[in-house]
Amino acid sequence: MTTERRAPLDRNRVADTALKLLNEVGLDGLTLRAIAKELDVKAPALYWHFKDKQALLDEMATEMYRRMVAGTVLDAADTWQERLLKSNRGLRAALLGYRDGAKVFSGTRFTSLVHVEAMEDNLRLFTSVGFPLAQAVRALSTTYLYTLGFVTEEQGVEPLPGERREGFDVAERARLMADFPLSAAAGAEMFADYERHFEEGLAVVIAGIEARYAPLQGRGELRDQPPHTRSRTQT
Repeated sequence: MTTERRAPLDRNRVADTALKLLNEVGLDGLTLRAIAKELDVKAPALYWHFKDKQALLDEMATEMYRRMVAGTVLDAADTWQERLLKSNRGLRAALLGYRDGAKVFSGTRFTSLVHVEAMEDNLRLFTSVGFPLAQAVRALSTTYLYTLGFVTEEQGVEPLPGERREGFDVAERARLMADFPLSAAAGAEMFADYERHFEEGLAVVIAGIEARYAPLQGRGELRDQPPHTRSRTQT
């Protein structure tokens, strides 16, 4: 008769097990029943901690974020551009660590205030250099959504780094689209070299934020006006 005692079942243990299982089965295969089997408990035991799968996904996303920021020290000397680069590179790296990581993260609600310290620091940085709060929020959320969308599409082709889904052979795609040469050639830009493409796209987004907002710093009366509403004397 074994005297070994199992760790008590709690939210952290369930979420940790779910994240480990995620890399094996993906989001579609991640059921409460499968997680319960992995934990060697009955599925109803999980409902003491999570009312449904969405509640579990919320906790998983929170744990993913917690691990992403663990030990990270924000550099007070960062420019706002550097902060956007660092934070979104870090987010992408974290999401790529899990099969369907971006899908798990998308649309979830954090179950604690684990994210607030970094948010406050980022907003403070942006507002300190002249961004109104609304524009600071838009700059941060736009780059965040770019990264989340990019990784969602990236993982649709490469669920994990080095693993490629069937049907995304660039050469075969080009052969099938031989009568459409530009579309055929575009495959190499769409379904390969994700690191370079992510960096290029992120740079484009940041340049757009700078072009749209930076010239207006110090001219508060124009900051919230779309370009087409400004008169020639205002530009």
